[in-house]
Amino acid sequence: MLDVMASRPFDLSRLKEQAGGRALVMGIVNVTPDSFSDGGQFFEPARAVEHAKQLAQEEADILDIGAESTRPYGGMQPVSLDEELQRLRPVLPEVVKLGVPVSIDTIKAKAAAWALEQGAVIVNDVWGLQRDPDIARVAAEHGAPVIAMHNRERVDPAIDIMADVKDFLSRSIEIAMRAGIAKERIVLDPGVGFGKTPEQSVTVIARLSELCAFGCPLLMGLSRKRFIDAISPAPPDRRLGGSIAGNLLAVLAGADIVRVHDVAPTVQALRVAAAIRSAR
Repeated sequence: MLDVMASRPFDLSRLKEQAGGRALVMGIVNVTPDSFSDGGQFFEPARAVEHAKQLAQEEADILDIGAESTRPYGGMQPVSLDEELQRLRPVLPEVVKLGVPVSIDTIKAKAAAWALEQGAVIVNDVWGLQRDPDIARVAAEHGAPVIAMHNRERVDPAIDIMADVKDFLSRSIEIAMRAGIAKERIVLDPGVGFGKTPEQSVTVIARLSELCAFGCPLLMGLSRKRFIDAISPAPPDRRLGGSIAGNLLAVLAGADIVRVHDVAPTVQALRVAAAIRSAR
């Protein structure tokens, strides 16, 4: 576990330095019954907290907690604010105590505000600050960085997906900066699987380096996603090889953070890759 208090402002460069310069690993804690990969597995609060502890022991640099499924392939059930907070209350404060920076995965400003008051330090919004008009203000008032992810209501195989991603994220950056969030505290996520065909997901991974032009840190969230199954058929829990391959290539293209289900093997892969690159 990194020697960092979750109450401190998120500092990407400091965390990367503590991690030996490798890309940061964000471990996923789903307190949901219907997430695409591990839905229901950690829905019971005690199990969710134990799972977070395990990810911390596996050297997760950030723990991302979500209580409403944002599964990229549709079929998720909307969750009210009350229900979301009911799921978070017995889990998030306990996870904050682990001393690993905590990210709240939500699209609701009020849920984000509650989580930040409990010690979370990052707001991860899968709609890029473009669903709840108050969420950027809440993050700014708490001094929290934001993760702005590209998303779409519907899949359209005919569009230029990279142009769509860039236009969307440009709006997210504008919203964040207008709220008072410094550009270096806006993390961009191209949203693999969200509103995209498998082929479009592969495209945004392959062309991730183009997003470096924004001058913001980049996050890649491809763990266990369906594009892997489209290339090499396997159920979600058998997609570790594809996830690591995608994450290594994303890091080479400029990703600063990778969001994953499988923390230990990802940390090992990134550490070995970093050592080999240094040896060159």
